[in-house]
Amino acid sequence: MTNYSKRLLLIDANSVIHRSFHALPPFTAPDGSPTGAIYGVASILLKLWREDKPDYVAALFDRPEPTFRDKKYAEYKAHRPPAPDILISQLIEMHNLFHVFGVATFEKPGFEADDLIATLATRFKEENDLQVVVLTGDRDTLQLIEGNKVVVQTFNKGVSDTTIYDEQAVIDKYGLPPKTIIDYKALSGDSSDNIKGVPGVGPKTATELLKKFGSVEGIYENLSSDPKLEKRFGPFRKEAELSKELVILEKNVPMGDIKLEDLAIHNDEMEIIGYFEKKGFSTLMKRFVTKEIETKEDPKPKSIQGRMF
Repeated sequence: MTNYSKRLLLIDANSVIHRSFHALPPFTAPDGSPTGAIYGVASILLKLWREDKPDYVAALFDRPEPTFRDKKYAEYKAHRPPAPDILISQLIEMHNLFHVFGVATFEKPGFEADDLIATLATRFKEENDLQVVVLTGDRDTLQLIEGNKVVVQTFNKGVSDTTIYDEQAVIDKYGLPPKTIIDYKALSGDSSDNIKGVPGVGPKTATELLKKFGSVEGIYENLSSDPKLEKRFGPFRKEAELSKELVILEKNVPMGDIKLEDLAIHNDEMEIIGYFEKKGFSTLMKRFVTKEIETKEDPKPKSIQGRMF
């Protein structure tokens, strides 16, 4: 996937947690607390640590407070039902799981996890010999992709089947470069976020228009030269511009002076085993211990994570 020797993994925590919650049965710990989503995320982390061996990791969380998007558009995500208590308790507990795995966590009132991801990806993409990988269950972050320097890993089915999108993969799927995905969503809308887009414009039309005009702005700059275009898009300029504002990720969230070294993984295998025992994750503990034995027999472990997982 890459010629880079170091990898920074940015996890869209809420997205991955929701994916696990809906993909797995409602497991419970010995104390009766719900653990289905926690189990799913722990399984994902084990798989990533073994197969991809990231060197630096951060998990980014949404906050319950309104974001700047809600202030611009009251209907933003308004159709989504509130999270059930069984999921909320696991969202809170998830910080402890990430801590056990040695993963730094971040959240910021007024911003979404995707904005924090965009900020850190922008901050560290200039690091030499470092690839930035975004792990998410949705595709809002496709706009951040640059070559194979910044890529997005998304889930297809469940929590084990994923696809990695670099710049060429986005072009192959959408017919557009990653930076134009913003305009694509602004025109065709995004039902998952309740972004309306331009009425009557679907993915195919949006793609054709963007291949011709390059952007939402390009379309409106050329309305006067095309009466049909003006009739169709003229009345909906405010809607298109608002949709684009909502889709664009904020790359300058004030997150303090975070250095790459602050995101290095620091974990203790006994702490992980203890956490698995506490939560009743016997299957994960077997996977962990088996891999621990295998990797200790490897005379040339690639990294600390390689030795542990």
